Amino acid sequence: MLELLRRYSRPYRKYFVIGPACKLIEVLFDLFTPLVIARMIDRGVGARDVHVVVMYGLLLVAMAALGILFTLVCQKMAALASQGMGTAIRGELYEHINELSYAELDRFGTPSLITRITNDVNQVQLAVALGVRQLIRWPFLAIGSMVAALLIDVKLGAIFLVSTPLIGIVFWVVMARCVPYFKQMQQKLDRIALICREGLSGARVVRAFVREEHERKRFHEAAADQAQTAIAAGCLSSTLNPVTFLVMNLAVCAILWTGGVQVNVDNLSQGQVIAFVNYMTQTLLSIVYVANLVVVFTKASASASRVNEVLHARPSITDAGNELVELPCASEAAGMPALEFDQASFAFGEGAAAAVDGVTLGLPIGGTLGIIGGTGSGKSTMVSLVPRLYDTTSGTVRVMGKDVRAWPLEQLRHVVGVVPQRASLVTGTIRSNLQWRDAKASDEGLWQALEVAQAAEFVRKLPQGLDSPVEAGGKNFSGGQRQRLTIARALVGNPLILIMDDSASALDFKTDAALRRAVKRRSEEGRASGGLPLTTVIVSQRVSTVRGADMICVLSHGAVAGLGTHDELFETCELYREICLSQFKHDESASVKGVC
Repeated sequence: MLELLRRYSRPYRKYFVIGPACKLIEVLFDLFTPLVIARMIDRGVGARDVHVVVMYGLLLVAMAALGILFTLVCQKMAALASQGMGTAIRGELYEHINELSYAELDRFGTPSLITRITNDVNQVQLAVALGVRQLIRWPFLAIGSMVAALLIDVKLGAIFLVSTPLIGIVFWVVMARCVPYFKQMQQKLDRIALICREGLSGARVVRAFVREEHERKRFHEAAADQAQTAIAAGCLSSTLNPVTFLVMNLAVCAILWTGGVQVNVDNLSQGQVIAFVNYMTQTLLSIVYVANLVVVFTKASASASRVNEVLHARPSITDAGNELVELPCASEAAGMPALEFDQASFAFGEGAAAAVDGVTLGLPIGGTLGIIGGTGSGKSTMVSLVPRLYDTTSGTVRVMGKDVRAWPLEQLRHVVGVVPQRASLVTGTIRSNLQWRDAKASDEGLWQALEVAQAAEFVRKLPQGLDSPVEAGGKNFSGGQRQRLTIARALVGNPLILIMDDSASALDFKTDAALRRAVKRRSEEGRASGGLPLTTVIVSQRVSTVRGADMICVLSHGAVAGLGTHDELFETCELYREICLSQFKHDESASVKGVC
């Protein structure tokens, strides 16, 4: 928590000074109030002097009004400081999360990151607000009340010295046992967020398989588990107030008993006894509020540690010190590899099995690479190594003859256009989504990309065309339309390498074939215009999608099981032949070979 304060409180330091200063003035009024009441009782009520009672009554009203004024100023300072810091923390946290590589995102998990950027930051924000408003008030009020009471009578002050440590011991015992519960509560909130995210994002699947009751049961179990932890912490915390008020009331009884004796022998006045009771009440109530602050700060400390954990996570993929790569001209491109894998391997964490295992291949500029294999064979992971979404654990991946780790990330990801396996669009318009790669792309360039992606026809039919709205996730478009829009988005800005990761799975065979022809035509146009032709990497489960590729890579458990053209692999690669035979209903292998 202190680290976050040091890091983000600098612009709000004046609020941290003005707010507590105003609260301190209010506390001074609170400390003088029992003395004024004592004077009112002794000089006004006891002497039956209405004028004195009214005078001191007006003084109390004036003190209350000034106290409210200073309180409002303090509240304003607390709001400015807490909201400002919360906004700054949340903004930097979001920015930092977007800088993390896939490895760090996988480690934290999306639900946990959402909880940290919302609930955890809110806890820190609450602690800052209460710190400005209450942190100086209650401790100072407690100490000031004790000092004022001791100045009235030292013997009665001994009651303070006995009751206050008793309450302190209770607080320490309860808080020590509550801290582990608060940490568990935050972790269990992550679990609830995960279930909510899965249930809401997969609502159609849940209903299609009639799993509503199962999902309700999962959520109920997670919520009940979190509730049990919260109840356990609440039960412990709930003992604070009863025990505190018990001690306080016993102390008040002791004060009245002892004070009554002192009044009878004229050692104390009635007003002084009342003032002593008020100071006793203020002291013990202050300790109660301090305990509540400790609970809030304990929660905030647990949340701050979770926020700091993310902020301290350093992205494993950086481009510090990398200089811009000089791209080859058309005359140099002949025969030059656009993409190379040299014994490239990757595993998700130490000790895990290799998701990509020793892949070696080269693809010339303008060529087409098809990647096929069973589910979980490492196809998506392999192509993720090209734009450095992950870094190889061993071996090398090169783009245009240069190790991808030597490229500036922005340049690399401009040269390499990626169409992810899951078509994802963001809230906005078709135009704003297509301009992600190039914010200055013209309408002509957008329509060209849509034509290649086979999306121009349905976009033209929309009433607003390029300015048609896109809902969160592109839910207002079909699966095939979303895929075609993401393909168009990757083509905007004229990438030199286009990676389509199973991005035509929702397209019919006719549209898929038209898409491949359009991409090939785009590559030929690039070569004819004197520029670099488009190099294409196609990941697919369909043999028909990859069969026309210049080179097909067959993956099995992350390793290359076959590499060559369609005809070569059908003859030499048993796995590829099995895939072909499983997708076409022909009895004769020769016929299958011809159709495939």
